[in-house]
Amino acid sequence: MKKEFNIIANLIKKDSKVLDVGCGDGQLMKYIYENITKDIRGLEISKKNVQKCIEKGLTVIEGDAEKDLKQFPISSFDYVILSQTLQAFLDPENVINELLRIGKKAIVTIPNFGYWKVRMHLLLKGTMPVTKNLPDEWYNTPNLHMCTIKDFENYCNKKKITINSSNLNFQNIFSELGIFLIEK
Repeated sequence: MKKEFNIIANLIKKDSKVLDVGCGDGQLMKYIYENITKDIRGLEISKKNVQKCIEKGLTVIEGDAEKDLKQFPISSFDYVILSQTLQAFLDPENVINELLRIGKKAIVTIPNFGYWKVRMHLLLKGTMPVTKNLPDEWYNTPNLHMCTIKDFENYCNKKKITINSSNLNFQNIFSELGIFLIEK
């Protein structure tokens, strides 16, 4: 189990209604289903990953978050999760707005481009780093909008989005991953 799964799960109240956007192969969904709530479903763009979720007995819809989130009613979920996917969207601001429209709260995790190892790699080697959370080369990465924990915090402040919980205590430089519980 990934360490972030436990952190995310601890942000969710028992028996809540949850949507995991960009749920991948369903690992996080399965963890939440087994430990927090049975009322969880996913939205995933990859047919292959949708099939993997179904094989795990999970409820998943095939769809593109940038287009298909608007089909969900306002406040139809207690929590909407977007784990390490925000940076891959063409219009991340629209996705955040949709998360906060359909969920009473949203849990957003981002790879932190301000992490000290990323900074050091760029400084010393002069090339875009390849790490556990950023495993792709610059030319084949799905990451279109790279940001740091501080960037995301600044965005939320500017847009009047409340950050209820985050790992900002660990500071921008020391966290490989930013985990935020946000609401409008």
